[in-house]
Amino acid sequence: MHDLLDALAGHREALRYTTRDLTDEQAGLRTTVSELCLGGLIKHVTSVEKRWGAFILEGPSALVGVTDMTEADWARRADEFRMLPGETLAGVLDAYAEAARHTDEVVAGLPSLDVAHPLPEAPWTEPGTRWSARRTLLHIIGETAQHAGHADIIREALDGARSMG
Repeated sequence: MHDLLDALAGHREALRYTTRDLTDEQAGLRTTVSELCLGGLIKHVTSVEKRWGAFILEGPSALVGVTDMTEADWARRADEFRMLPGETLAGVLDAYAEAARHTDEVVAGLPSLDVAHPLPEAPWTEPGTRWSARRTLLHIIGETAQHAGHADIIREALDGARSMG
């Protein structure tokens, strides 16, 4: 359990590090053909941690609305990937730190990482699929690592600063 939380902490730090010394405006800039910006990536990973951390505790009810999203839901989800007017980098980072703290507490409080819940029915999920807390935590780690890599590219395109390598 501790190895997984340590790995997640390292990926979180790599992601946060990409935002060092940036202004709110810079955190919202798109620097590639992608729609992604640094602040938006942090917001998205925050959402991922909240959603999947809740799944570990509550099961599929935590993912209600993910598999049957309306057009308005998709529009709100798109806002998860950008800095909106009035949002600050400090606020986004604070929300991420809170989500990370909560995920760590949830995982540390489990009797075992074998606790499992069924995934909700979705076109991308095999019927009857169950994810353990371990599998869910690995998903959070993978999302965080992937987006830390995206963030490194975005940051380098922004001002030449590199975080990895």
